[in-house]
Parts: sequence; C-alpha cells; structure tokens
Amino acid sequence: MIGSPADQPPADRPAPDRPPRLVPETSDPDTGGFFAAAAREELAVCACAACGAVLHPPRAYCAACGGWDTVWRTVAGRGRLYSWTTVEHQTHRAFPVPYTIVLVELDDAPGTRLVGHLPDRPELEAGMPMRVWFEPVDDDGTLLPQWRPDSTNAAVDGG
Repeated sequence: MIGSPADQPPADRPAPDRPPRLVPETSDPDTGGFFAAAAREELAVCACAACGAVLHPPRAYCAACGGWDTVWRTVAGRGRLYSWTTVEHQTHRAFPVPYTIVLVELDDAPGTRLVGHLPDRPELEAGMPMRVWFEPVDDDGTLLPQWRPDSTNAAVDGG
C-alpha cells in the first residue's frame, strides 16, 4: 500500500472543522480507471494496450500507434517536483489559504505530470523527490491522490 492514511502527518489530513473538499467525478469513462485505482490506494496511468505509450491526459486514441485499446497501468507513486505555486487569495471555502499547488513528474512515466495540493507554504525545491498519498475527500470513501516531499528518497538519491 502506497502512503496509507495511517502514516500521514496530521497536517496532511483535513481538520474536522474544515469545509468538505470538492469531490471528483469518479465514473467518467476517460478518467474512471484513475479513481478506481486510487480507491485501492494505487496510482495508475492510462496507457495504450498496443504500444504501451502513456496517454496523458487519459484518452481512448493513441497518437503514437493509432490504437484504440487502453489499459490502466499501476505506477510506483514517486516523482520529482516539476513546478509549484502558492495560492494566497481564497477562491473557494474548501481551500483555505495559503496552500500550494504542486506539479509532479512521475518517475515511472517520464513526461507525465500530475497535480496535487499541499497546505500552507512548504519549503520546496525543483526536482525534489515526491511521494503520493491518498486523501479521503468525502464520507463515501473517495480517495484523491496527493503529493508530499519524500524524505526517504532524498537520502538515497542525494537530494
């Protein structure tokens, strides 16, 4: 299990008095596989069944080979911080400021970048290792992949 809720620091979890998070549409035909994997606490990317090319954003047609069959491939849930921005102006009550939006490039799928949310203004550095964890966003068990700095990977990779 990658980044189970039990090993999350308290700052990563919504406070009981925090407004509910926005809940994604989990049954969409193009992205449903992503959320089905998240429900199992797995991170997955859409790939072409014929040639293996990652299809991101998820779509039915592969431009690399012309194939129309896709599969959802589980990836390790590790990546590198590609970019980030800190939001200082509140636009929705579910996202009290400040918070930071991160863009993480997956180690297992170079060129594939996923977005995540971090509370406050964390100290970040381009290229730093990141790791997925799964945030509960409603009472029905919907989990949303999020990212946090991966200090265990930093010691191995040197930074």
